[in-house]
Amino acid sequence: MDKKMFFVFNPKAGKGKIKAHLLDVVDVFNKSNYEVIIYATQKPKDAYEKAKEYAEQVDLIVCSGGDGTLDEVVTGIMEMNSSVPVGYIPAGSTNDFANSLFMPKDMTEIASMIMEEELYHCDIGRFGKQTFTYIAAFGLFTDVSYETDQDLKNILGHVAYLLEGMKRLFEIKSYHMKVMAEELPGNMAENDFIFGMVTNSRSVGGFKNLTGKNVDMNDGMFEVTLITRPRNPLELQEILTALLKEEDDSELIYSFKTKKISFEADEKVPWTLDGEFGGNHQAIEIENRHEALNLYLKSTKE
Repeated sequence: MDKKMFFVFNPKAGKGKIKAHLLDVVDVFNKSNYEVIIYATQKPKDAYEKAKEYAEQVDLIVCSGGDGTLDEVVTGIMEMNSSVPVGYIPAGSTNDFANSLFMPKDMTEIASMIMEEELYHCDIGRFGKQTFTYIAAFGLFTDVSYETDQDLKNILGHVAYLLEGMKRLFEIKSYHMKVMAEELPGNMAENDFIFGMVTNSRSVGGFKNLTGKNVDMNDGMFEVTLITRPRNPLELQEILTALLKEEDDSELIYSFKTKKISFEADEKVPWTLDGEFGGNHQAIEIENRHEALNLYLKSTKE
């Protein structure tokens, strides 16, 4: 064995799906001459700490879990300024990132794909001093994934997200914000927003095309969607129709691409990064880190 791999997995993600495939996956890695160090996460931020620890010691870091596990690993590697490649075996309930990159569904198949060692340079995001892989969001629905109980998530999958979200529709909170980006008229928009997302993904919450069409994961640009507060049922209907039809022709929704965007709010706003809590921020700058993530990926584009 001449190469070293650190393989970290979340044993709880997606009903513990990885456990049934663990031996087969490790066998694939061993057959490709990798000595594999295996670690099952024990607590939040575990994958992040371990990624930092191993970033300079191994030739490859592979992680398995939900998008949150991937986010932790990528954040750890970026903080170490390491260029160690990453392999990802999705095991969560939604797997937006994997779906966006058209990854195979079978875990052993993904392991074999990673072993082809074909590099894909993927954009990721800088959120203040933090890192995110594919989405930074605030407002409606965004706290759903970390407030929904893990067991409930496993049993219900998408339904858990939707149920939790629907309960909120009647208690919509909005945030008065100034949004700065070159692509906005006069470089700025000021409004009351109930939801905002800055994404590098073809799928959010399992819904495809919500981020717009022609999404490229390494074009140096984010897709931005900002939804203003509806003032009456008609406006709410207009927003829902625009989202369902995947058309951004409503004046109540700002939709554009940008490589850099800043938000200034009248109060601290809770943000979520890749489905995990990203802190409360009154002012934040988000920037695209073009091709910063070295991912072993051979896309099976549908």
